Amino acid sequence: MKHIAIATKREIEFVKLSPTQNMTILVKSDHPAHEQKLIASQVMSYANVHAEQVGFIQKPSLRQAEACLRMAGGEFCGNACMALAVYLASGRRHSPQDWTEVKLEASGTERLIVCQVKREGNDYSCQVAMPLPGSIERRRIHYEGEELELGIIRYEQCIHIVLEVDAFSQTVKEKAQSLAKLLGITLGANLIAILLFRPDTAELAPLIYVPALDSLIWERGCGSGTASIGAYFAWTAKQSVSLPVKQPGGAILVTAQFDDAAVTGLTIEGKVDIVAEGRAFIKSHTEQEWLA
Repeated sequence: MKHIAIATKREIEFVKLSPTQNMTILVKSDHPAHEQKLIASQVMSYANVHAEQVGFIQKPSLRQAEACLRMAGGEFCGNACMALAVYLASGRRHSPQDWTEVKLEASGTERLIVCQVKREGNDYSCQVAMPLPGSIERRRIHYEGEELELGIIRYEQCIHIVLEVDAFSQTVKEKAQSLAKLLGITLGANLIAILLFRPDTAELAPLIYVPALDSLIWERGCGSGTASIGAYFAWTAKQSVSLPVKQPGGAILVTAQFDDAAVTGLTIEGKVDIVAEGRAFIKSHTEQEWLA
């Protein structure tokens, strides 16, 4: 008896959104958890729908939530929450310029995610109350012959690293990529973010590494990374901050409340556009037996 793998095509229902050009695919069709990594890696590729990240819309377990968002790597993603909130709100009847509330369950956090959505012409604005960091610290390390001062922001299942730089040079970016992969191996987190930040211009270059997918991407906009920038600088200044953080895809506003020696509130706001909706096709393999 011989076994042969035969490639077959499967249909995926999706919607594609652009939260600050952080191109996000949300899979609407139902798929078991063990298939989601395969689906995500194919549908986000250049040869398919193409995006920076993929999430799956699922039924929530929390009664207050309208839907559950599960990212392909099990991480939490602020921009993907924005995208899903806008998609759900787009199907409602509400007056332009009025905020409508959407509550979500999301991977990477146990708390309910509360979003506010407002239509502005053909696009949407979205505010998200973000999960608070578990801890914030500053540490000096020696890496590749250089001393680096890092801001380390820890969440339930991911770690964000703030690295202040003078410029986004190729050398700095290559060092960030190797550091992200090293931390992904050693720390066991669902997601590692290296956030290159220029304090003089409030510019952010966010690098996101998801070890489960071996996905290493310089994103054009990062909501969760923007929240970490706000939390880190509120913590270092010991006061509340509100800052528009410039990124390749546009600015995201972060507001961090600081009280009693801790960050007590964290909100981001950005623009979201619904780009496409339809069907995609992925290749899967099935084993069949043949008589010798």
